[in-house]
Amino acid sequence: MEFWKMNGAGNDFIIINNFKGNISPEKMPYIAETLCERHLSIGADGFMVVTQPSEEYKDKADFRMLFFNSDGSLGEMCGNGARCICRYGYETGLSGDVQRIETTAGLVTGKRISERTYRIRLNDPSTIKIDEELDVNGRKITASYVELGDPGIPHSVVEIEDLAGYPNDKLFELGRAIRYYKGYPKGANVNFYEIIDKDHLIEKTYERGVEDFTYACGTGTGSVVSVLTLKGKVSGKDVKVDVRGGRLSVDIDRDVKDPGHINNIFLEGPTNIVAKGEVFDEELEL
Repeated sequence: MEFWKMNGAGNDFIIINNFKGNISPEKMPYIAETLCERHLSIGADGFMVVTQPSEEYKDKADFRMLFFNSDGSLGEMCGNGARCICRYGYETGLSGDVQRIETTAGLVTGKRISERTYRIRLNDPSTIKIDEELDVNGRKITASYVELGDPGIPHSVVEIEDLAGYPNDKLFELGRAIRYYKGYPKGANVNFYEIIDKDHLIEKTYERGVEDFTYACGTGTGSVVSVLTLKGKVSGKDVKVDVRGGRLSVDIDRDVKDPGHINNIFLEGPTNIVAKGEVFDEELEL
């Protein structure tokens, strides 16, 4: 089984091509969980499978992306993963300078900006709830809730003062508690942020399915900037977001007739091809 290892701003993924259908869908969660284990196999935050578009998208998409978290659970979509898969599509000839990808959350389009920089249009929000009060283990937390796409990718957005200096163990505990908050039926990725300058913020994301902080979360970054744009805290244009793995930028279009509605979320950032090869993991039983 041939694979590519890529990362987008430090969010890393294993990619395989299953256009010929050699791997059955039933095996994919097991393969994802096995290969993503860092100490025992290749290691990654997620596992992506490239396949033929479904019947519904055969005239709309160049290919289909199935995304699995490192614990083997199926994810709706992944923003940094989508940027990597756009580059994969361009480099392998599955698509041109513009990429059209079918995801579980809907159609995602990408564009090649340079050899390593790609820009994608994230799925539109299907749900946005601004500044709800959560009771998390007896602590009152103000959080906004966003779902991108349909079915939506769930995100909780929480402001933390002095995020860079906040103790990691306490942030982990808080992230895990909010991730399993009773009011989030699907759980949630938890995006902590702090605004440090005009249209410039830092962000840390606790991701469900990984159950830890990752170096970046593209859909989380889009969700944070969406909330802050609607609240008037950022302009929504070329908003710079610094994450552990680098810098992402977000542009948002708001509906002129309905300022509370977002039409488009564009995420731009780096991609990196780390390795290409063949899987020889002797623990993997196919």
